[in-house]
Amino acid sequence: MTEPLQWARYYWQQLTGGENRDDHERPYSYSSLLACRGKSSQIPRLAGKHRVVVPHLQPFKDEYEKFSGTYVNNRIRTTKYTLLNFVPRNLFEQFHRVANLYFLFLVVLNWVPLVEAFQKEITMLPLVAVLAIIAIKDGLEDYRKYKLDKQINNLVTKVYSRKEKKYVDRCWKDVTVGDFIRLSCNEVIPADMVLLFSTDPDGICHIETSGLDGESNLKQRQVVRGYTEQDSEVDPEKFSSRIECESPNNDLNRFRGFLEHSNKERVGLSKENLLLRGCTIRNTEAVMGIVVYAGHETKAMLNNSGPRYKRSNLERRANTDVLCCVLLLIVMCLTGALGHGIWLSRYENIPFFNIPEPDGHVISPLLGGFYMFWTMIILLQVLIPISLYVSIEIVKLGQIYFIQSDVDFYNEKMDSTVQCRALNITEDLGQIQYLFSDKTGTLTENKMVFRRCSVAGFDYCHEENAKRLESYQEAASEDEDSADTPSGSLSNMAKPRAPSCRMVRNGPLGSISSNHLTGSCFALASGASEVPHSRQAAFSSPIETDVVPDTRLLDKFSQITPQLFTPLDETIPDPPLETLYIIDFFIALAICNTVVVSAPNQPRQKIGLSSLHAMPIKSLEEIKSLFQRLSVRRSSSPSLASGKEPSSGVPNAFVSRLSLFSRMKPASPVEEEISQTSKSPQGSGNSACPIETEKQDSNVDVTNGKVDSLPGQPLACSLCYEAESPDEAALVYAARAYQCTLQSRTPEQVMVDFASLGPLTFQLLHILPFDSVRKRMSVVVRHPISNQVVVYTKGADSVIMELLSVASPDGPGLEKQQTMLREKTQQHLDAYTKRGLRTLCVAKRVMSDTEYAEWLRNHFLAETSIDNREELLLESATRLENKLTLLGATGIEDRLQEGVPESIEALHKAGIKIWMLTGDKQETAVNIAYACKLLEPDDKLFILNTESKSACEMLMDTILKELKKKNPASPEQASSEALHQPPAPPDSGLRAGLIINGRTLEFALQESLQRQFLELAARCHAVVCCRATPLQKSEVVKLVRSHLRVMTLAIGDGANDVSMIQVADVGIGISGQEGMQAVMASDFAISQFKHLSKLLLVHGHWCYTRLSNMILYFFYKNVAYVNLLFWYQFFCGFSGTSMTDYWVLIFFNLLFTSAPPIIYGVLEKDVSAETLMRLPELYRNGQKTEAYLPLTFWITLLDAFYQSLVCFFVPYYTYQGSDIDIFTFGNPLNTAALFIIVLHLVIESKSLTWIHMLVIVGSILSYFFFALVFGAMCVTCNPPSNPYWIMQEHMLDPVFCLVCVLTTCVALLPRFIYRVLQGSLFPSPILRAKLFDRLPAEDRTEALKKWKGAGKMDQLTSKYSDHSAVKSERIPISDPSAVFAVMSATSCAVEQGNLSVCETALDSDYSENKASGMAGPSKD
Repeated sequence: MTEPLQWARYYWQQLTGGENRDDHERPYSYSSLLACRGKSSQIPRLAGKHRVVVPHLQPFKDEYEKFSGTYVNNRIRTTKYTLLNFVPRNLFEQFHRVANLYFLFLVVLNWVPLVEAFQKEITMLPLVAVLAIIAIKDGLEDYRKYKLDKQINNLVTKVYSRKEKKYVDRCWKDVTVGDFIRLSCNEVIPADMVLLFSTDPDGICHIETSGLDGESNLKQRQVVRGYTEQDSEVDPEKFSSRIECESPNNDLNRFRGFLEHSNKERVGLSKENLLLRGCTIRNTEAVMGIVVYAGHETKAMLNNSGPRYKRSNLERRANTDVLCCVLLLIVMCLTGALGHGIWLSRYENIPFFNIPEPDGHVISPLLGGFYMFWTMIILLQVLIPISLYVSIEIVKLGQIYFIQSDVDFYNEKMDSTVQCRALNITEDLGQIQYLFSDKTGTLTENKMVFRRCSVAGFDYCHEENAKRLESYQEAASEDEDSADTPSGSLSNMAKPRAPSCRMVRNGPLGSISSNHLTGSCFALASGASEVPHSRQAAFSSPIETDVVPDTRLLDKFSQITPQLFTPLDETIPDPPLETLYIIDFFIALAICNTVVVSAPNQPRQKIGLSSLHAMPIKSLEEIKSLFQRLSVRRSSSPSLASGKEPSSGVPNAFVSRLSLFSRMKPASPVEEEISQTSKSPQGSGNSACPIETEKQDSNVDVTNGKVDSLPGQPLACSLCYEAESPDEAALVYAARAYQCTLQSRTPEQVMVDFASLGPLTFQLLHILPFDSVRKRMSVVVRHPISNQVVVYTKGADSVIMELLSVASPDGPGLEKQQTMLREKTQQHLDAYTKRGLRTLCVAKRVMSDTEYAEWLRNHFLAETSIDNREELLLESATRLENKLTLLGATGIEDRLQEGVPESIEALHKAGIKIWMLTGDKQETAVNIAYACKLLEPDDKLFILNTESKSACEMLMDTILKELKKKNPASPEQASSEALHQPPAPPDSGLRAGLIINGRTLEFALQESLQRQFLELAARCHAVVCCRATPLQKSEVVKLVRSHLRVMTLAIGDGANDVSMIQVADVGIGISGQEGMQAVMASDFAISQFKHLSKLLLVHGHWCYTRLSNMILYFFYKNVAYVNLLFWYQFFCGFSGTSMTDYWVLIFFNLLFTSAPPIIYGVLEKDVSAETLMRLPELYRNGQKTEAYLPLTFWITLLDAFYQSLVCFFVPYYTYQGSDIDIFTFGNPLNTAALFIIVLHLVIESKSLTWIHMLVIVGSILSYFFFALVFGAMCVTCNPPSNPYWIMQEHMLDPVFCLVCVLTTCVALLPRFIYRVLQGSLFPSPILRAKLFDRLPAEDRTEALKKWKGAGKMDQLTSKYSDHSAVKSERIPISDPSAVFAVMSATSCAVEQGNLSVCETALDSDYSENKASGMAGPSKD
């Protein structure tokens, strides 16, 4: 064991008691951790917040039965039903629907003899049919789950058997908490288990979590501390420890607990020691662990909440209208009851049809009317559309099928298309009013490209790298139609302004390719694709991995030599401070991360130091290299950071020089020439970015000074880096470009191959991972040269700048230098953010052994605690991450996704307000907002940056007054101040944008300021929330949704967007670079933001229009048909008699007229997809719910009443005075009603296909077929009247045909005339757009241009009149804590009678980023 680990273990033993400390002296006891009220005991008691896990072994039998034996086993069951409870439970769930309860009530009511209207069996038929269809659907779905559960439960794994004393095969379902499990490589983990052993010599286990969260990049898990040093596998029989951990929860990123040995020594447990169910073992031959959570208590199962169920806005409206139909039914039944009572009372004597009771008692007219009320309820039950709910479910399934079948949603690179995870809110996609979007990975590609860096106060702009990026754009534009474009779709980038770095150059450099210049892995790993099961690592596209170094910085690198740090030559001065900063800066980029190193030709095989021993050593050169590597590992050379004089007698100086000469490659004459031409004189300022250099070559020689790799050590460009975030990968690849290559990583050490200093092995003491609270990450290492404890930290500049050391221990000179360095770096950071770059600061701290020992003591206490563990770890990290020395900063570009500006522009035109909610800096967010056209050049910006609640309130009040003065509220907007509807800014008024940071947003979300904030935000065209936390994102969405009562949509791609996605009415997840957490929590999933425009503007519009019209049609046809029965009651004494056979009455709505509206709901297209995309304004139809307004509903019912009157009285007066029977009179009524109802749908349809016609003709033919067969077979079905041979006789009767034709024409004539007049005299925008679809292609394009041109001209005219007097202004605020900037630099010109588009810049620094010309962040 190395000395640092022995030293750390010594302090740990002193802390936890060791051999010389009694039990009562331990700082923590089981009683305190388990809340046992101060009573100490040898065996811990079970508490609600913790669980105790003991091994499933004979010595722990009693404890196992007390603790682990009470936990659930590993069997899972995701099914809802069993064979025994399927029928009762399914019926119980179905009768939660009010409509089903209503029809059940009617079935029971029809069994009462006094109110019986139909045959009992016939009344049950509709309800039984609906219940059976839904039950079959639920049963099939549950059966699929059962088969999957059975397959998973019967998987086999190795479990230690206490009887057989060995590992045996056992099914997953038989695994219990406390079992020891042994897994091999590529096996899936059956239960949550603590890792106790790994065959990896470093105690590492790599897992792939794609089965859990969709992330394909590897993650490291570590053997519990204390078990890493064991050479052999842990023997379960000798395991005498117990585990105490937190109760099961669904937090995948947290695990708290400790393992206590028999000697009372404790070891803290974290998520790094936990293997989660569903993950796959990679890169490790075998692992062993003990189960702590099993079955439904595993984190994977606790996160499996099943499909999401949301009730759509349209469905809620339909339920309200069903209640209206119930009220209408009650009115009609009361009318029937009253009429029946009056009709009976008109007879002085007892009528012959009023049969007395057996006891001779005659029912009074009042009681007869009461009974008739319930009879009419049964008779007119069809008024309530029982088949509506089943039809809606079928239609939604059809709509989802066509959405998922749309080829425009297919992403070839990711091999994915749109996913519809919520099955019942498709129509909500057509009513969205507010859209809340994340920035990184949602609007941008989340492909982090290293662009600039600032080191020691000097800015390095990497112009050659910028030209390299332009070459990828050129290559992508040439191969945009090819499926194998290496850099993906990059059409949103700026046009290239320099030659491609892939071009063959004349002269001696012609043989050097860009792959050699940039250190690309792809030239060397061409055979990787042939390896079975190989996959490309995440964040490893060429645009991310290939970085061309800056020539100025590369020149300074060439000055770094081992002689600067050797004591042998006293004439060599101490290394310059800038050189030390450069070295530490790139070392921090290389090691301050959690990147996993692997080889591309074996993508799941890690690279570690242990691989060295397997390599044969054949030459003296290899022996020398081996000696150099082993000696550097134990080196104690002087510090690079402090620059102090080294101590004498260091044996590594000669080795370092020897390794340098053995590894350096002699430069060829060509390379020397390149090296000389690539150097440029340093400027006097702090920036190393010349504006333009004529002799600057895009193909910079990066191979100058390049070293060969060691035997047994992979080439730098043959390494693959698996990072958990694209930021980490970008920085590691940037360090590699400067020959500071991360070679390997183990739990104990990190090896970096530094260009001139040779391999440096850093002893890895601690990693403090990044979190959203600290906004930084740190690694604690022991430097191989100085042997000092060094803390390298990287994080957000707003955080790092506050943690820098105020005073320097080396004197006021260095203190002043640090102050200047901080100021210059801040200037560079401001410039980066204005260019839309993501910024990070890099700093370090050198600690003495005493300081580290003190911190380590407190940190171990925090690690081993369960309660308040996060707070204790946060305090411990804060104590470590202070008094930092600033090294530099980085600027990383996250490019806009393809088509984002066009999509946002279209969504704006559709009337959707878009809010950007991001955690990035304000300048970066605003720049991206301009680039993606969220903010337009002529928008007036209002910036809210305050430090107090009172300042926030005053500032919002000032802005509101300004907006009200520029945009006077209309009467409708004034009435909307109750926040029931958002006061939308008029198109002719001033466009305003609101920028608010996280601190001010915290004040604005307080209850007293919510109303004011919403009124302000509702008057703004776009809102950008910067530095927003995930909780604030969800609170903003919830506030807008609940108070403004609008339809909201949230879209994001990362775990920090999950809460926002779940709160919104519609949640969209993007399957991007940050895993699948957002997708798993979403209602719909897409692969790119540009797909959102078609999803909303086309499919959302179609789904809403189709379903709205279908629901209205269902109400129409039910009311129109049931009124025929109602009108007949006026001629039969309100006796509840039907003029139609009961079978025909039931099947009319259930079968004959049910298929056409379903086909209509699935296939109807009022406007083509092309027109909807080119005219986003048509989407406003759904926002205003024009297709399903209350007035539309009541007009539909009135039309149904009119058509039923015509359908009844035309046949009535035709056959008046004849001797036809009741069913002969009812047959033309049914036939005419069928034609009317079906042809009504034809009039309402905007597109008729052969499928529509087939279904319509099929419905009519099925009716006649049933009537003919039923009339021929039913001789005595319903005595005394029978339908026998009625249809056969009517089909030969010309009067019957004339009645059907005349009735249909008269009934449909008003609606037909209205539709004709509407389409010709006052067409809606939808109808006008529909006319475009009928034009030829050229005429349609010209008509669309004229439409757009007229709209733009009106808008520009209004804007010009409103803004011509507006000048650039900035309103001062007396409160210094409030920053209120109203920025508008408007320049409008009238040339040749045409108005030019106004151009606005945020300030002079934004003048180069005109949104009209930007497709991404500004280029250098």
